[in-house]
Amino acid sequence: MFAGKPTRISITRVVFLLSLTATVFAIIVVALISGHVREKSIHDLAREEARQTSTLVFETLYAAMRKGWSKGEITDVIKRLQIALPDLSVDVIRGKAVIEQFGEMGGDLAVVRNDPLLQQVFATGQEVLVPGEQGIRYLYPLKAKQECLDCHTAAKLGDINGVIDITYPIHALKVSLDYVLNTVLAYFFGILLLLSVALYFKLKLFVARPITNMVSLMQEIILHTDLSRRVKTNGFISEVADLSEYFNKLLRTVEDYQARLEDLSIRDPLTKLYNRRKFDEFLGHEIGRAQRNNHPFCMLLIDLDDFKNINDTFGHPIGDLVLRELASVLHREVRRTDIIARIGADEFAVLLPETDMEEGRQVAEKLRAAVAETQLGLPVGGVRVTASIGLVSYPDNADDVQRLAIAADVAIYKAKRGGKNQVAVIGDNDDTAVTIFSQGEMVRSALAEGRLVPFFQPIVACKDGSIAAYEVLARVVDGDQAVCAGDFIESAEELGLAGEIDAAVFDQALAAMAAGTLGDAKVFINLSAKSLTDYDRMRDIPRRLAEVGVAPSRVVLEITEREALPHFGDVVNMVNELRANGLGFALDDFGSGFSSFLYLKYITVDYVKIEGSFVRHMVTDERDRIMVEHIHSMAQRFGMTTIAEFVEDEATLAVLHTMGVNLCQGYHVGMPKPIETIIHPSS
Repeated sequence: MFAGKPTRISITRVVFLLSLTATVFAIIVVALISGHVREKSIHDLAREEARQTSTLVFETLYAAMRKGWSKGEITDVIKRLQIALPDLSVDVIRGKAVIEQFGEMGGDLAVVRNDPLLQQVFATGQEVLVPGEQGIRYLYPLKAKQECLDCHTAAKLGDINGVIDITYPIHALKVSLDYVLNTVLAYFFGILLLLSVALYFKLKLFVARPITNMVSLMQEIILHTDLSRRVKTNGFISEVADLSEYFNKLLRTVEDYQARLEDLSIRDPLTKLYNRRKFDEFLGHEIGRAQRNNHPFCMLLIDLDDFKNINDTFGHPIGDLVLRELASVLHREVRRTDIIARIGADEFAVLLPETDMEEGRQVAEKLRAAVAETQLGLPVGGVRVTASIGLVSYPDNADDVQRLAIAADVAIYKAKRGGKNQVAVIGDNDDTAVTIFSQGEMVRSALAEGRLVPFFQPIVACKDGSIAAYEVLARVVDGDQAVCAGDFIESAEELGLAGEIDAAVFDQALAAMAAGTLGDAKVFINLSAKSLTDYDRMRDIPRRLAEVGVAPSRVVLEITEREALPHFGDVVNMVNELRANGLGFALDDFGSGFSSFLYLKYITVDYVKIEGSFVRHMVTDERDRIMVEHIHSMAQRFGMTTIAEFVEDEATLAVLHTMGVNLCQGYHVGMPKPIETIIHPSS
């Protein structure tokens, strides 16, 4: 059983149950009403019959009394009436005034005393109808009229001279009325049943069946993903017909949107060429086909030269027109079996099935020349562009999708560095470039998948080992392995990815500080030349720290000679501006370059990190120890805190402590760790 699953019932059964319920309810209601109607009708008929009989008896007796008949003759008349109507009981009870004048007849006074109903009639002068099982008793008062006073001199006008007591049988009325009523009910129930059956089949045929067919069609559409199916709309019930019609319209709309979405998912909306995702799919398919049939194929990577200048000069709308025109040129020059795609802002790729390297060179040169010779007619006038093309071949340059893409990047890189507007291929001397691009692809994937994370290495006080700060180090996590920054940072800088690495590491380090995981410890963050010269981003750091509630004094930015030298003047101004906002700065790898000592004259920093190659061997090499002592002494005189890197054993730590170096870091005092493994004493 599935918890919470609602109980369902088919519409056919609902229609049947509704029809059955309505029929049963109608029968019960009619049966209840018919019983009441029967009783009321019988009583009303009996009352009228009894009233008419009482009037007839009174008129008969009155006529007899006017002729001067005796009491015995009147009694005889009553007996004859009862004989003539054996089922009818008629009795006449005299009133007090009549008894006093003419005497009793049949013990009238005793009868009245023993009958409350008679007393009621004599007292109120109102007729009384009492229903019974076998008949209805009707008491009819005889009120004295003006003409009665001629004989009944003791009575006054309006007195009750007597009561006619009639018990009227109703079995005949019951039989007659039951027959009529039962006949009517039988016809009514029959018609009701026929209507219910007709309603059931009509609802089933004209409502339930179309809806059931629609549900079946929906199931088939879901099962087969076939949006071309349609519901028949031949029902004459307008609501059902409208439902079917609008369901078909909905299917047509969804089918249209599916076609558009499918096109958008595989096509570039600007040039209408295939997009990168679809091209990669074609590339994977072609590799499988080439492996099965043992034939080569080529891939071209086309990058427009200086396309940014067109956007900057004429604007992006003109740039879009250029891309559309170039897409048309490329599409016109390739074979029908070739596949062309736009895979980047100004990058195109062409797949040449069953093409060897020499044939690929010819096609690539043809496309390069076609682009260079095409003058694009634009609203701003004639524009010409050139393209650099990287050519790679399967299986000569690579045997899978990823390696082939990297090889193409290397080839286009060669074409760009070779002067642009040319075709380049992979040679035997391009192993270094392939390695660079392989590492670059690893970094790109790690950035996109959130696998480039910061590790935190403690910086401790030399005198007591207490944690003073953490240095943030970039790592690429691949399963259980963590790739050090030294294995990919140079390739990342070569490919322009250093800024993205800095941004990812800085954001995550900031989040760790805001969460309190690092306690009150400072955090040292390395800056690449790309980040250091992004002045807008650098000036935005104090605002970002304020947003997350981190004090600027807890952040120390590390710069090296290599990053600072090309933009020395701007770097000096930037350092002074950020230090004024409370941030700290550290000179990293101090002593590794010829200009290191010159920096101390012009750049005001808070920390000097002594080059690790001096620290590592200072215990066994006197010259290294002298360098460390000299750097520490000079930094102290400038009011700076010294940090020794590469502390890898207890002997080195002891020498640093004796020397008076403030802080140290290295594998001996603390390994770099991910944030989730850090437990700070003050956190």
